[in-house]
Amino acid sequence: MEALIPVINKLQDVFNTVGSETIQLPQIVVIGTQSSGKSSVLESLVGRDFLPRGTGIVTRRPLILQLVHISKDDKQERLQDGNPIEAEEWGKFLHTKNKIYTDFDDIRHEIENETERMGGTNKGICQDPINLKIFSPRVVSLTLIDLPGITKVPVGDQPHDIELQVREMCINYIRNPNSIILAVSAANTDMATSEALKLAKEVDPDGRRTLAVLTKLDLMDAGTDAMDLLCGRVIPVKLGIIGVVNRSQADINEQKEIEDSLRDEGSFLQKKYPSIANRNGTPFLARTLNRLLMHHIRDCLPELKTRVNVMAAQFQSLLNSFGEAVEDKGQLLLQIITKFASAYCQTIEGTAKNIETTELCGGARICYIFHETFGRTLESVNPLAGLSNIEILTAIRNATGPRPALFVPEVAFELLVKRQIRRLEEPSLRCVELVHEELQRIIQHCGTQQEMLRFPKLHECIVDVVTALLRRRLPPTNSMVENLVAIELAYVNTKHPDFTEAGLVHRSLLDGLDTDLRQSRKEPANKQIVQDDSHGKLTASRSENVNGGMWKLGNWVRGGRTDNTPPETAPMLAPEQFNSSPNSPARSASSKGVNLLPEVPMHALTRKLSQRETRDCEVIERLIKSYFLIVRKNIQDSVPKGIMHFLVNHVKDNLQSELVSMLYKKEEIDRLLEESEHIAARRREAQEMLKALQRASHIISDVRETHLW
Repeated sequence: MEALIPVINKLQDVFNTVGSETIQLPQIVVIGTQSSGKSSVLESLVGRDFLPRGTGIVTRRPLILQLVHISKDDKQERLQDGNPIEAEEWGKFLHTKNKIYTDFDDIRHEIENETERMGGTNKGICQDPINLKIFSPRVVSLTLIDLPGITKVPVGDQPHDIELQVREMCINYIRNPNSIILAVSAANTDMATSEALKLAKEVDPDGRRTLAVLTKLDLMDAGTDAMDLLCGRVIPVKLGIIGVVNRSQADINEQKEIEDSLRDEGSFLQKKYPSIANRNGTPFLARTLNRLLMHHIRDCLPELKTRVNVMAAQFQSLLNSFGEAVEDKGQLLLQIITKFASAYCQTIEGTAKNIETTELCGGARICYIFHETFGRTLESVNPLAGLSNIEILTAIRNATGPRPALFVPEVAFELLVKRQIRRLEEPSLRCVELVHEELQRIIQHCGTQQEMLRFPKLHECIVDVVTALLRRRLPPTNSMVENLVAIELAYVNTKHPDFTEAGLVHRSLLDGLDTDLRQSRKEPANKQIVQDDSHGKLTASRSENVNGGMWKLGNWVRGGRTDNTPPETAPMLAPEQFNSSPNSPARSASSKGVNLLPEVPMHALTRKLSQRETRDCEVIERLIKSYFLIVRKNIQDSVPKGIMHFLVNHVKDNLQSELVSMLYKKEEIDRLLEESEHIAARRREAQEMLKALQRASHIISDVRETHLW
């Protein structure tokens, strides 16, 4: 059991060198209000004056005090760098390395100087601890932490929130579940107002690791005693309440020996509290703390061993992720390039080790673009969007030239269907753009590898090279997609096997003509002669129909009247009426010659189509829709193939060679493999921590099983 406390002291030394508090070691934390006698208790335990003394706040930095019991005959422990230490007792500071202090006044001065160096000279406090180890045959092995006294009002250079800072510092140490809380209170104050017990109860409500110390028993008012307090009748504490007698300031000024003070303390307890004298006093406190700490270490050691081994494995894994020191830079550069190119291609092919589960990426996203985004966009394109019956009719008439058409001209169909096919070019180019963006996005996905973070300049260059390769492949891919649409526009294949609508339309037209002929043969010939009595003119009804029809066509073209008034009966304009308006179209026309025809309208007028015109428009619409669906199907199939060949597969096949040719240059290797300062610092920290954990594991492993029981 006695070997357990030195084990913890060794572990504390190990972790103090790396400045880590990740391992919560068993220790005794001393808390109390300012001037409650904490430092006097520690000096009594050591048996020497070594702490700064005075009024007000004296302890301004945490003091980690390791007491090591060493016998006079233990020559092995008294060796320092191979030289034996002749002094009976001595001290060592962590910040002064291996310097030996045999004079305890020098230890006090060093504590004062180190406190002023970090906390200033005017009552300021500091969070950084001072580590002191004292070797003596008169001490029991203990590990204690003396904290600044709890205060209320700031003085000197202390901040306005000094109370909060000291409180947070105390809670930070006593929150450790492996710590024993030594709550110090003065006997000449009301224990119910003890700040130390209040803090201890906050973090240890069950009181399983709290021990109370009642100081200044000799300073209580005359006629009062602490019997009820020491017996736990006022405030019960599970680990007990131990009373001690401190040296007075007069004793300190007179440099009264601690041995004499301990004898006086024993006499006082025997005289004042004879029934409980053997369970109070500084010697009993030292033995109690030693026993509690050993049992506490015994309980914590198995968990501590597991914790150290787990953390060692974690830091080993972390160190492996940072990589080893670079020896052959050329070989390492090729390995990183090959690894990046493989990861890039595997992400596209879907064979990457780390598969995303939150979103689509790589090849899966490209597939989604092809079949969902691009496919649905093409399917949403209306084959007849933007085409009205008047526009179709106008195209038919423009395609026939000056000759009236007996059948629907094929040229009109080609003009209109090409116009609709061109609308497929924009979504096809947008598909190329989306695939290009995804290939660019894969770079960042593969750039999260540890090597990329370790060498930021190499990462930047790899991103630049791949981006340039993708940018170079974008124009050929766009050109190929444009050519796919241009190919469809170049030749309208009306003999396409899937273009069955043309035959159906042809048969329906023939059936319609036969029906019209049969209906026209059934109509009776109309040859009645109409006699006009007033003029004596005869006009055949057939002639009237012909002339009337011609008159209607002329009026429709110029937007004029469509009644049956023959041209002979139209009112004639007088010469003066004809020339009455100098700016009239008729006048301007007359200056060029006689022209009685009106101007041809620039835009087709909205009117009700005839039966034949409606039939022609329907024929064109059916043909356009049928052929457009054939072309859309071709485009939907050929564009993804073109993108895969010209962009995706080309990048996959040439990525590694492109990276090697652009980056593997002797003059650039050192610059590219310049390690990030952040990664280098983290590797050094991980190495130091791993060494400390390995040493801690070795120290714990040296503890025999018999020591645990």
